[in-house]
Amino acid sequence: MHFSCKCVLFLQALSLFSSFMQGQKLEEGVDEVKIEVLHLPENCSSKSKKGDLLNAHYDGYLANGTKFYCSRTQNKGHPKWFVLGVGQVIKGLDIAMMGMCSGEKRKVTIPPSLAYGKEGSAQGLIPPDATLIFEIELYAVTKGPRSIETFKQIDVDNDKKLSKTEINHYLKKEFEKDDKPRDQSYHNSVLEDIFKKNDHDGDGFISSKEYNVYQHDEL
Repeated sequence: MHFSCKCVLFLQALSLFSSFMQGQKLEEGVDEVKIEVLHLPENCSSKSKKGDLLNAHYDGYLANGTKFYCSRTQNKGHPKWFVLGVGQVIKGLDIAMMGMCSGEKRKVTIPPSLAYGKEGSAQGLIPPDATLIFEIELYAVTKGPRSIETFKQIDVDNDKKLSKTEINHYLKKEFEKDDKPRDQSYHNSVLEDIFKKNDHDGDGFISSKEYNVYQHDEL
């Protein structure tokens, strides 16, 4: 086969591959999270990334404007704490809150495939194939509780497992950072929830293995 013929075949194959990739990008583009920044603080010392512990309020709406969720009505109005990028919120929110600054506000639109899909929500509040809109206000970005550094920081007695006393002490320090008053009942409920989701063998401690198991949570 002559060189010119080989070259033509190569260019044709390259053209087909390019068309295929463009088609793939168009398909993937349908399932994107749309982000609108409503407020950006002047100072942003660090941006949120996977594994960070975030403290935020957010309201959730259907495309027709119906509100189905408001974090301000949960936990006596306290902002929600969760680890970013590990499935503790729906996938679209994990994506939407990447790269946020403390004090930033966003309005995000999440397609069904990155929310509750064809099934909708188990509680019946979100219908099948629903596009969701969230208004988010981020209060704090801190190093995630699942990092090796944080485990060592919490594990004061260095016994490779975390007691309720150790985690209780860590939570108090974290709650003090955002200067928002919290009563002891809220603090206790967070502590109990942590052990309910992570102390799988029920021995009253969270081992290093249990510490690295991320649990799915609602919204």
